Amino acid sequence: MTVGNMESAQLFDAGKKGRGLRATKDLKAGEVVFAEPSYSAVVFDSLASQVCHSCFRRQAKLHRCVQCKFAHYCDRTCQTACWDEHKRECGAIRKLNFFAPSENIRLAGRLLWRIHKDTGIVSDSQLVSVDQLEDHVADLSEDDVKNLHADVHAFQEYWSYGSKKHSVDYISRIFGIIKCNGFTLSDQRGLQAVGVGLFPNLCLVNHDCWPNCTISLNHGNQSAVSSSLHSQRRIELRALGKIPEGEELTVSYVDFLNLSADRQKKLKERFYFDCTCEHCSQHIKDDLMKAAAEGEGSKPSADKVKDVVAFSKECLEKIENSRVEGDYQEVVKLCQECLGKQEHVLADTNLCRLRVLSIASEVFSYMKDFSEAAALVHKMVDGYKKLYHPNNAQLGMAIMRAGVTHWHGGQIETGHSMICKAYRILMVTHGPNHAMTRDLEVMRTQTEMELKMYLKDKEAYHNMREAVLH
Repeated sequence: MTVGNMESAQLFDAGKKGRGLRATKDLKAGEVVFAEPSYSAVVFDSLASQVCHSCFRRQAKLHRCVQCKFAHYCDRTCQTACWDEHKRECGAIRKLNFFAPSENIRLAGRLLWRIHKDTGIVSDSQLVSVDQLEDHVADLSEDDVKNLHADVHAFQEYWSYGSKKHSVDYISRIFGIIKCNGFTLSDQRGLQAVGVGLFPNLCLVNHDCWPNCTISLNHGNQSAVSSSLHSQRRIELRALGKIPEGEELTVSYVDFLNLSADRQKKLKERFYFDCTCEHCSQHIKDDLMKAAAEGEGSKPSADKVKDVVAFSKECLEKIENSRVEGDYQEVVKLCQECLGKQEHVLADTNLCRLRVLSIASEVFSYMKDFSEAAALVHKMVDGYKKLYHPNNAQLGMAIMRAGVTHWHGGQIETGHSMICKAYRILMVTHGPNHAMTRDLEVMRTQTEMELKMYLKDKEAYHNMREAVLH
C-alpha cells in the first residue's frame, strides 16, 4: 500500500464521538489499513543530539546542522530529506542566538509553516485539515491555561514568518491541537519515546480500550543510493484481526494494563471524553487486575490483600527512585522484599505484582543474572497473556524480552519458542519490514540453529555456550 492511501477506510459521522473511520472492505490480521506521513514532527529536547531529526532513529554518531547547531542527522541524505521542514526552524533558532525552544514551541512552528505552505487544502490522501482538528482549549484546567499562556508568549518570540502574524487565540488553538492530537514517536527498536508528531488522518480514528487496530511507526528508508527509492517516515494503521467491511476502526489511546476507572480518568484528563467502551462499561478484566492469589491453602483475606497492595505501591515508589539514582542493588533488594510479601497473596495478573515482576526481571537481566530474570519474566508473561489482546504489541514485546532472557540464560527450548511467538505477534502489529521484526527474524534463525545443536548433542551445546560467554 502506498503512503497516504485511504482506499481501505472512509470518514463518517460517529455521533457523540465526533468523526470516525470505518473499513471499506474486509480486512485481515496484519493488513495495513492506511499509511500516513507525519504532517510535522520534532525530536524531544532531551534527545536532540542522540536521535536523527529526520528519521527519528537513535544513532551513536550524528552530524550536527552547521547553521543552527541544534538539529542532528544520520548523514547528508537524512539532512537533505528534512531540509524543507527544518529550514525555517533553522533560521528562527539562529535569530534567537542559537537557542532552541521546547519541543511544543518547535512543533507549533513547524505546523504553522506547513499550514502556510499547503494553504490549508485537504488532499485526496488527507481527509481533514489540521485547522479542523479538536483543540479543547475551553476545557483546560487552570494550571494548563497558565502553561498555555507561557507557551504562546515563548512562541511569539520564536515565530519568524516575516510579516504574517497570528492572534493569541489562533496560536492557543494550535497548541490545543498539539496537546489533544500529538502522537508519540518511538525509536527504531520501539523501546523509547523520542519525539512527537501530528498525523491528521490518524486523529480521526476513535478510541476503544479493546481496539481492532494498532499503530506502528515506520521510520522509512533513506539508505538507498537512488533518492527515488527513499521512503518517508510514516505511521501505519494495521488490523489486529479480521475486520468486516463497514465496521468502525479503533485504536487504544492508553495502555490497557490499567483498571477501567484509571483508564477513564486518563482519557478524560488527556483527551476530554468519557470512555464508554465495552471493557470500561462492564469493567472487563478488572477482577484479574486486582486478583488475589489462589492456591491449595486458604485464600488470603480482603484486609491482607489491601495491606499488601498498599505496601507494593509504596515499594514501587522507592524502587523507581532507586532506579533513577542507578542504585540497582537497592532495586533488587526492594523487588525481592516486595515479591516476597506478594507471594501467595496477589495473583500473577495483579497489576502491582506485574509491575514489580517487570522491573525485577529487567534489572536482573541488566546485571547478567539471566536464570533469575527468566523465572520472573516468565511469570510476568503468563499474567500478560490473560490480560492483553492476543495480538497486542506490548504483549509481543514482552514475550520477545522473555524469549531473549531465556535464551541468554541457556534455556534454548523455551527461548526459541517464545521468540517464535513474539515474531508471530509483531508480524501482525509491525509487519515484516520493521526493525524489531527483522531483529526477531535474525534471533529466530539463530535460536533455531542452536536448538538443533542442543537436541543433537546437549553437552557440546553447553560447552559452546560457555566458551562464547567466557
